[in-house]
Amino acid sequence: MKIWLVGMYGIVASTAITGAMAIQKGLVDKTGVVTSMEEFKEIEKYVPFSFQFGGHEIRLLEGTSYDAALYHWKELRHYPREILDSVKEDLKKIKAKKGTALNCGSGIDEFGKISTLEQEGLKLSEIVERVVEDLRKFKDEDTVVINVASTEPVAKYSEEYHGSLEGFERMIDEDKREYITASMIYAYAALKLGIPYGNFTPSAGSSIPALKELAIKNNVPHAGNDGKTGETLVKTTLAPMFSYRKLKVLGWMSYNILGDYDGMVLNHQDNKESKVISKDSTLEKTLGYSPYTITDIKFFPSLYDNKIAFDFIHFQGFLGRKMKMYFTWDGIDAILAAPLVLDIARLLLFAKKKGVKGVVKEMAFFFKSPMETDVMNTHLQYSNLVSWFKSLA
Repeated sequence: MKIWLVGMYGIVASTAITGAMAIQKGLVDKTGVVTSMEEFKEIEKYVPFSFQFGGHEIRLLEGTSYDAALYHWKELRHYPREILDSVKEDLKKIKAKKGTALNCGSGIDEFGKISTLEQEGLKLSEIVERVVEDLRKFKDEDTVVINVASTEPVAKYSEEYHGSLEGFERMIDEDKREYITASMIYAYAALKLGIPYGNFTPSAGSSIPALKELAIKNNVPHAGNDGKTGETLVKTTLAPMFSYRKLKVLGWMSYNILGDYDGMVLNHQDNKESKVISKDSTLEKTLGYSPYTITDIKFFPSLYDNKIAFDFIHFQGFLGRKMKMYFTWDGIDAILAAPLVLDIARLLLFAKKKGVKGVVKEMAFFFKSPMETDVMNTHLQYSNLVSWFKSLA
C-alpha cells in the first residue's frame, strides 16, 4: 500500500518509514505493530505488510527521508544505527513535497526556516489545488493519508463554513483563510480524492461536519484524533481499575515534560491548548464523572523525543479512607507512535476495501480524542476494535 504522511520529515514519520522498510527487509520483527497480532492475522489477505511512502513537509525540503531520519537519529539514537544504514538507499528515494502551515500557530516559528505554499502568495483555492494535485499524482487504489504534523491551535470555528460541505467549499472559493487550518486542507484533499484519512494529531483534521459529510458522500473511511501513545494510554488503561473496584477518584494530576519539535511547538500556549484539551477530556469519559484534574505540558529541551509523565492520583475507598497512587511514564514517543501509524493506515485501507465509509469509531483504541464515541476505556476500545475487524474479515 501507499502511505502519504503529512509532516513527513518529523521524527514520528521518519521512524515509521525506517521501521517499515526494516521490517520488509527482515531486519527486525513486528514488536509494537498491533495489526501483526493473532487477532488481526486476516488483514494480510487484504493489506499485506508492504509500503511505499510520500508526503508533505514545510522544512528540510532540499533533503530526503534519509536526511530527516539521520538528523533525528543523531539527536536521539533511538534504534541501532545499522538499521538506518541498511535502509539508507530506500529512504534516499523518498522526498517530500512542499506543504502548507496555514493557521498552524506561533509554535511553527520554532522550526526556523520553512517553505510553505502560502509563502508563494497563492490564494486559498490555489493552495488546496496544489495539495490535491500532489496527492492525485501519488495515489492509487491502495493509498491512505496520515497526518503526523505538529499540533495546531484550536481552530476558529464557523457554522457557516464548517457546518456543511457547500459552506466549506465556498470558504475556499472566497479565500476565507482565517477559518481554515492546514490539517483541514489535507483532510479535504484526501477525502475529495476518495483516499482514507487518519489524524494522528489533536488538530481539527476531518472532524468538522463539512468533512464528515464529504467522507460519506465519497464513501471514504476516516479516523482520529490524536494518537494515544504514552501517558494518556496509561491513564485510560488504569482509570477503569478504579471503576471496577468502586473506588472514587478525587483528583488526578498529570505533569508532562518533553523535548524535540513537539515540545517546542507545545511550549506555545495557542498550540498547547488543543493538546491539553485532548489529554484532559479522556478522564471524565472513562470514569463517567469529573474529578479534579491538573494537566500540564512543559518543554524540556535535553529530553528530545523522550516524553516523561509524572502522575498523582488521589482516590477514596471503603469507610471514606483517602489514598494515593503515583506513577512515572518514560517513553520514546516516536518508537511508540511509529507502529501505530502503520496500523491505522492498514486498518483504514482494510475498511475501505470492506465498503466502510465515514468515521470509523471502532478505531478509537488508537486515539486520545476519538470521533463519535465516548468510549475511552482502553480495554473496551480494544475489544470493540477486534470485534469490528472480525465482523468484516
